[in-house]
Amino acid sequence: MKNRFAIHKDFTLNGCNYTEIDALLTDSKSISNEVFLFLNDWFDAADFIKVETSGSTGKPKLIQLKKSAMIASAKATGTYFGLSKKTSALLCLSTNYIAGKMMLVRALVLGWHLDMVNSSAHPLDGIKNSYDFCAMVPMQVQNSLAQLKQIKMLIIGGAPVSFNLMNALENLETSCFATYGMTETITHIAIKPLNLSAQKWRNNPISNCFELLPNINISIDYRGCLVIDAPKICKELILTNDLVKLIDTTHFEWIGRFDCVINSGGVKISPELIETKLAKYIPCRFFIAGLKNDYLTQKVVLVCEGETQDFSHIPFGEILKKYEQPKEIIFVKKFIETATQKINRNETLNFLE
Repeated sequence: MKNRFAIHKDFTLNGCNYTEIDALLTDSKSISNEVFLFLNDWFDAADFIKVETSGSTGKPKLIQLKKSAMIASAKATGTYFGLSKKTSALLCLSTNYIAGKMMLVRALVLGWHLDMVNSSAHPLDGIKNSYDFCAMVPMQVQNSLAQLKQIKMLIIGGAPVSFNLMNALENLETSCFATYGMTETITHIAIKPLNLSAQKWRNNPISNCFELLPNINISIDYRGCLVIDAPKICKELILTNDLVKLIDTTHFEWIGRFDCVINSGGVKISPELIETKLAKYIPCRFFIAGLKNDYLTQKVVLVCEGETQDFSHIPFGEILKKYEQPKEIIFVKKFIETATQKINRNETLNFLE
């Protein structure tokens, strides 16, 4: 017996309008097995979906998400961006993970016209259509810069947006937004404009800050970490390890991860703040970390991906405080990544130590 989660009458997938669940399930098999399996779970009698977390801050785990909460999240995104029925959207993320699943849910619930392509590093190759909305990870965006004019509104998540990519997006007509969220919050609960087009669309919002979606409340705990109150998504408070600065009731600035803080000689250092200062000087992927040190407890190191490079041009002493300056630069041929291509800092550091 199918549950109450019906298909919006305006929903289309790859150009076909579906009003019957069985027809959608049958045709989804020809798209991919992962799409079929998700839709089969979505329309079954259970009131939840099992989803695996990304594993970016620990081992991946299987959690249950209420379908009603996923619908609430979809509606919040639609309200925030003004995306109603017949919105044209492109799904180019894997539906094995929450970001891809939610693109399907938004389309089903809001009545979008959704086209789906295989998840790849170059999602717009061979695509001739234009779309109102799309979600990508930074690598896909970097490889699609020349084609982004086909997308009116783009959300970018899954990993931080680099300094170089930010510069590349600055003057594009596409409105580009960074997202803040996690599997537990059913993708994003906050949005940050990344370029002039996005800032204009949001009527010049507070710069460099995330803005909450509807029906989300936030506070900070004793550590200075974000606490999320999203009653339509989760009955309990969501406690994070993200250090933030609250600007007002609907805006916050992300500082870094509490579990990444470096203790160097008793001084607490946020590696993400150092990374922001160094971003425009370092062309490769990198991160700042603390390695065990008998004298300092932890010493600040700069870990870079790829072959050894000469960084003598970087004015470390001018842009960084004394205690922020790396005591060592380490080059790693290839970073260890999570299943969703995020840098796995802990595993990479374990390999070094």
